[in-house]
This record gives sequence, structure tokens and C-alpha cells, in this order.
Amino acid sequence: MKKFLLSFFLLSLFTIHYSLFTVSAQERIESPNYRIQFPNLNSGAGIPTSSGYKLDSTVGQTVAGKFSSAGYIARAGFQYIHSIIPFSFSISDIQKNFGTLTPNTPSTNSSTIIISAGGAGGYSVKASENNPLKTSDGGDTIIDTLCDTTCSETTAGVWTSSTKYGFGFNMSGNDVPTDFTNSTYYRQFADRNSAEVESTIMSSVNVGSSRTATITYQINISAVQPAGTYRNVIKFTAIPSY
Repeated sequence: MKKFLLSFFLLSLFTIHYSLFTVSAQERIESPNYRIQFPNLNSGAGIPTSSGYKLDSTVGQTVAGKFSSAGYIARAGFQYIHSIIPFSFSISDIQKNFGTLTPNTPSTNSSTIIISAGGAGGYSVKASENNPLKTSDGGDTIIDTLCDTTCSETTAGVWTSSTKYGFGFNMSGNDVPTDFTNSTYYRQFADRNSAEVESTIMSSVNVGSSRTATITYQINISAVQPAGTYRNVIKFTAIPSY
């Protein structure tokens, strides 16, 4: 009996800390370490609330609002301290069990990834494995797929042949790399044990809410693959850009 288990651990969320300071209204503020010319005094700012509303406000600020060009987006004012779309990331389940595999019969399993990002720079999601699928004693390995002809951790290739063996993944949905042309295109996971750099599996430079993609894992073994329970750990890293 051949059983396969993949465990998934996510988490790389970046927290942004904001520092606020107040100054008196005057032409210039300075010390041995800094100089601020023409400081502005806000006549009102904060987050007033009641049972019926909650309002982020800035009153009297000389430059407030959203400003953008081809190279940047600047959001100025107290109202932009809190992102309209908070950063969040989830995977539908974090453990996969392929059960008993049949030689020359590819087996697949899928997870759903959902991400929201309100930062001006969008987001990216990267993935890598700790090593190829191995037995607990490390004596036997299921190789990372090379697809029907060739593929890698950064370039997908067609994988439909039942006599091409290994472990790989396909992506479909929002913001996935363009080399995943359709459901027959697969990559191998970047192997951290071999010093391969984790690869991007979702990314966007735009603000987005509930961006959703499906990751499909596939394993195919030969008739001479040693029996055993094979495992590895896939790490997902979600990175917001501000």
C-alpha cells in the first residue's frame, strides 16, 4: 500500500506599524537632527463614532487624498491609516492525503487559495517544498515531475503522459502565472533543500478583494516505486506590498 500525505504551513504576513506625531503651528521646527519647514496644524482629525456611523476624518490638512502616477500611488490623510481592504490570506485545507496510489494512474487533489490586499503595491504568494516526497526514513523518494518533456519550479509544461512520473502542481484562477496555460500544464515545487528559490504562484500589482485561485497537486508513480508512506511540507508565503 502506498500512502501519500502533504502538510501545508502558511504564514508570512507583514505588519505595518504607523507612527503619528503632532507639532505646533509655526514657520519652522528644527533640532540638531531634523528641520521641518512650514508645518501644518490639523484643526480636526480622528475617528468619531456613534451607534449609527464610524467616520475617519482629516480637517485642515493641506494635502489629503489619493495621488497617483505611472510609478506610484500615495494615499495621504488619517482616512488612509486603515486600509479599505485589510490584508488576508487563506487556504481551504492544510493537509492532503492521496491514499493508495495506482501505478501509471495520475492522482490529483486540490485546494482553494483566497487573498485580499488593499496595499497600493498589490501582493504576491510564493510556494516551496522542504524536499521532494520521501518516506519517513528518507530512504525512498518520489521525484519532482519533469512533465512530459520538461518543466521546472518557474516554468510549467504539459504533463498528460501516464508514463511520466513524479509530483507537481497546476494553478488556475485569479492572478496566476501565465505559463499555466490550462489544466494540463504543471510545475514542480521549488526545493528548499536544494537551495532553490521559492517561486511565485499568484501576484498582482493592483488592490483586490477575495482573489481566488485553485492549486491542483498531481502524483504519478511507476510500478517499481517502493511501497511506503511519503510526505513533504509545502510552505506558502503571502506578501502584501505597500
